Amino acid sequence: MEASLTARDRVGIQDFVLLDTYTSETACLDNLRKRFHENLIYTYIGTLLVSVNPYKELDIYSKKQMDTYMGVNFFELPPHIYALADNAFRTMMSEFNNHFILISGESGAGKTEASKKILQFYAVSCPSTKVLNNVRDRLLLSNPVLEAFGNAKTLKNDNSSRFGKYMDIQFDHQGGAVGGHILSYLLEKSRVVHQNHGERNFHIFYQLVEGGEEDLLRWLGLERNCKHYRYLVQGNCAKVSSINDKSDWKTVRKALSVIDLSESDIENLFGIIASVLHMGNIKFEADARGYAMLNNNQEMQWVSKLLGIPNQVLQQGLTHRKIEAKSEEVFSPFSVDHAVYARDALAKAIYGRTFSWLVNKINESLANMDSSRKTVIGLLDIYGFEVFSVNSFEQFCINYCNEKLQQLFIELTLKSEQEEYEMEGIEWEPVPYFNNKIICDLVEEKFRGIISLLDEECLRPGEATDLTFLEKMEDKIGGHPHFVTHKLADQKTRKTLKRGDFRLLHYAGEVTYCVVGFLDKNNDLLYRNGKEVMRQSKNAIIKHCFPSTEPDSKRRPETVVTQFKNSLVGLTEILMMKEPWYVRCIKPNEAKQPGHFDDVLVRHQVKYLGLMEHLRVRRAGFAYRRKYEIFLQRYKPLCPDTWPNWKGTAAEGVRCLIKHLGYKSDEYKMGRTKIFIRHPRTLFATEDAFQVCKHKLATRIQAKYKGYKVKGDYLKQREAATKIETCWRGMMARRERQRRAWAVKVIKKFIKGFMNRHQPACTDNSEYLTFVRHSYLTRLKENLPKTILEKDSWLTPPPILQEVSQVLKKIYIRHMVRKYVRGITPQRKAQVQSVVRDYFISILRLTLFLQGVSVSNLSDNFLILHVTCDDSKQKGDLVLQCDFLFEALTKLSVIVNKQNCIHVVQGSVRFDIQPGREGFVDFKSGQESMVYRAKNGHLMVVSL
Repeated sequence: MEASLTARDRVGIQDFVLLDTYTSETACLDNLRKRFHENLIYTYIGTLLVSVNPYKELDIYSKKQMDTYMGVNFFELPPHIYALADNAFRTMMSEFNNHFILISGESGAGKTEASKKILQFYAVSCPSTKVLNNVRDRLLLSNPVLEAFGNAKTLKNDNSSRFGKYMDIQFDHQGGAVGGHILSYLLEKSRVVHQNHGERNFHIFYQLVEGGEEDLLRWLGLERNCKHYRYLVQGNCAKVSSINDKSDWKTVRKALSVIDLSESDIENLFGIIASVLHMGNIKFEADARGYAMLNNNQEMQWVSKLLGIPNQVLQQGLTHRKIEAKSEEVFSPFSVDHAVYARDALAKAIYGRTFSWLVNKINESLANMDSSRKTVIGLLDIYGFEVFSVNSFEQFCINYCNEKLQQLFIELTLKSEQEEYEMEGIEWEPVPYFNNKIICDLVEEKFRGIISLLDEECLRPGEATDLTFLEKMEDKIGGHPHFVTHKLADQKTRKTLKRGDFRLLHYAGEVTYCVVGFLDKNNDLLYRNGKEVMRQSKNAIIKHCFPSTEPDSKRRPETVVTQFKNSLVGLTEILMMKEPWYVRCIKPNEAKQPGHFDDVLVRHQVKYLGLMEHLRVRRAGFAYRRKYEIFLQRYKPLCPDTWPNWKGTAAEGVRCLIKHLGYKSDEYKMGRTKIFIRHPRTLFATEDAFQVCKHKLATRIQAKYKGYKVKGDYLKQREAATKIETCWRGMMARRERQRRAWAVKVIKKFIKGFMNRHQPACTDNSEYLTFVRHSYLTRLKENLPKTILEKDSWLTPPPILQEVSQVLKKIYIRHMVRKYVRGITPQRKAQVQSVVRDYFISILRLTLFLQGVSVSNLSDNFLILHVTCDDSKQKGDLVLQCDFLFEALTKLSVIVNKQNCIHVVQGSVRFDIQPGREGFVDFKSGQESMVYRAKNGHLMVVSL
């Protein structure tokens, strides 16, 4: 639509640099108005993006729109915040450096929404994995949490950021979002206890009361009515038509779980929010002596329960102040005014420290544990310039912050642009611009600036008041051209100033500040015993926010404005190390009405945002500049003389390259270290040629590679076959050699072991002895005696196993005996008993007269009894023959109870024939059993 000339007259031009009358503020304003009425809210000034808040939903932020702007040159498509985000991302990936996007503008101009759109674009455009999706969700859902706890409705904006936020998004080498970090600045804690008419407290309070579940509210002691809480109704607008607290509550509740807050942390967090509401309802009354006392104990009980602090301790902390006098501690009671101040100070401290804790928890959930280098894109969404009917300490700090950011913008764009041209020796017409350093010095100069004077007045002894602070400013900086008070003003100006006001001429215009409350808000003192009370809390978050390790220094802490000044210095240092991108947000009207364009208001913003100066610099200067080395490295394929390698200096190579490309003399300038290209279209043409060249080079490389691959296939296959064959033969030869070496080693070990088999066990014969043991046991297993009668047929052991063999033999014989005994049937047992009874009936009768029986010898069939008795007629020993010798002997020994007198002897035995005469019986085995007298006169017993 914008391509045709007729359409261009209707919708305006998408880049201010292309305006014919670029020096005319009216022409710029007219161009903005045309585009606004056509719902074209984005416009470029070079690479700076101007955004006009439409105050309505536009269908330009869909997933399809994101895909359209991914990977496209900056000026190829109509202006969009996605284009700026994509260009910053691709520049970061190609040059591997850090960037930041500064989003600035008045309160209500759409800065917070712009930062959300950029985050959503990176969430969609970055590579997706399970881990990266987790990080992406936390990055996205950190926004509604921080908005709930840090944003509020003001007179100019229903979702105004009441704190400054700088977020670093960390990317890995593939462009995946792998982590992030958030810095917060100057939370407007005073809003917790006081709101101007038409304003609200922080969103989270209303979300909890309106959207919290019934059980949760009952546990917190809250009612579903914001009007019951003093801290929520001072602005008389608890409900706003454009804000859905119930819906926002669900979003925040889900987000708290995603960013890794445990259920106990969430419960403690809501307990703190509810305790602040209860604390606001605590009322004090004066007793007879004028001291503060509590009259609503119920609210105290809820605060005590939710914070886990004993009721008496909390009550004393709110009504007394601890004073240290030498070595003693004295509690001094508060007046009602002091008690209210102490209560409000405690409420602000609790909420402020809890907000800092929440930011730290979000940072922990976004932390990237990989220590490898990451590139970063920072998003700075900070309060816009504010001018209310009554401007206090908060507006002073916020506007000072905007002055510092404007100074940074001047240094990074206007001033640095001109200085770069001078340094590079490029001739151009200098552009005049307003340098707001004079205003920054007025505020922050040491010893003379407003901040120094305010701190001095806060810290000096005596009765310092807001009016004494005003008098000191009049005395010290009364002659400054950007500062005026009622006393210093002329007659005409004095009518617009009250006696307690001072006026500063900011870069954005005049702002009148009321000094009432400056000292109290700057001190922001919390009584020491208030901290001590909080340290007794059982709430885990409160214990973390008020640690016992926090030093109780008697020195006063830094004032709020000094802390804020130092944090701004740190932020400036962070931003100075990164490449800047800018989004300038403009609000078209004060009423937040869609379609209404207020020329006066927009003209004012165009002026103080420095858009005209930036436009003049871009038209007078060059749209693109790069060092020779970088430019040559990227575009050298476009020239045959510089591709693939250039052997001369980089500057000569660039000169050769642009000559080949046909650059005209008015399209570029050669500086000392950089090339400057005046028009974006020149660079785009070069970039398009480079993209075409890349495809040609890729095609040539592909063709060469395919040819090489086809040509080498046969050689590779033959080489592979030869290698496989060689490897196989080598492997088989090695295996055969290993087998032979193993056999030789085993044989040598066996022979050596055999030679040392009679030696004590050592490394030489251990394996051989093991083999001998195994061999003997294997043979023994196959040749064990079948019956007890074959016990003498035991296999002869080798010398090393003699002892073991005897043990095994005894065990086996016992086993056979047990087996034999268990195998006797009742019939067999009766038969044996009958035979024994028949054989030994006479012996049993004889035992009645015996005094002792001794068995001297035992053979298979013979028994010799040595008998001792009183009957002298019985002479000599008795020799018996029996078929069941063992059974008979056992029966006899049991009957006479002489089991221990049995002696089993083998070979030969002596016995007494009669006193004084002895005989011998010899035993041996033979082919036939017999008994006869041998030649030596002995009785010979032969058994089978």
